[in-house]
Amino acid sequence: MNSDKVVMEYLPKCLSYDETMQFYNRIVDEHNALGYGLYAVVLKSTGEFIGYTGFHNFDFEAEFSPGIEIGWRLAKEYWNQGYATEAAKACIDYACRRKLFDKIYSFTSISNHRSERVMQKIGMEHQGFFLHPSLPDGHRLKEHTFYKLELCHVK
Repeated sequence: MNSDKVVMEYLPKCLSYDETMQFYNRIVDEHNALGYGLYAVVLKSTGEFIGYTGFHNFDFEAEFSPGIEIGWRLAKEYWNQGYATEAAKACIDYACRRKLFDKIYSFTSISNHRSERVMQKIGMEHQGFFLHPSLPDGHRLKEHTFYKLELCHVK
């Protein structure tokens, strides 16, 4: 999935096997340290891994940073079937029940309308635009849109 040019279209580059394993190890480390992170998305009917969704701490330079991001990545044959939305809503429910944090963000390049639509479907509110500091000036993905969701609070 991380080496698929279509899946990775709105990310800076495709990942090699070694880069994917490094990414996986960072996911495991973050989960072990924080008790939350990115979770595998599997088909209930077969147990097949189709991608991930979940939370990630970010701290790049932006007006809304540092914060918690909700994100997703699915294999392309599972797009437009509601899996990203369903999985993201389950993660939000989990975060609310566990009282993990009070708000989350999501962001993507302005051309990634599919991902932005998931943000809208899970109830996030558009906050604005920013230039992603990890990308060089002039990069086709530099301009991003970002959304925020205030999470439920049990009193």
